[in-house]
Amino acid sequence: MKLILSTHNVTLTKAIEDHIISRINKLDHFDRFAIDARVTLEHDHRKAPEKQFCCSMRLAVPGPDLFAEDFESDLYAAIDVVTKKIEQQIRKRHSKYKARKHNDAAQHKRRRQESGM
Repeated sequence: MKLILSTHNVTLTKAIEDHIISRINKLDHFDRFAIDARVTLEHDHRKAPEKQFCCSMRLAVPGPDLFAEDFESDLYAAIDVVTKKIEQQIRKRHSKYKARKHNDAAQHKRRRQESGM
């Protein structure tokens, strides 16, 4: 998966980049069809101290893209919360797919049994 990282008023250190990459790799484990991840890190000193750091992530996957955004007092916390939100969206999408597939198979089986009678 390709990582596109942009920052606004944040100096990108190796530690921050490594933290993001480790979180993205975990997301890659959940959805191996992900194309790329666009991560934007922002710092706005004019906002309240508990919402100064913003992390937004757009995960490009087949179908509608997944997007999450969070404001925290700590940049690492914002990154963690955003990846957790994206992970939940991946899980929801996967369970919907499985339920639909299961439902279609059950309907097909029911139709076969009705026609066989």
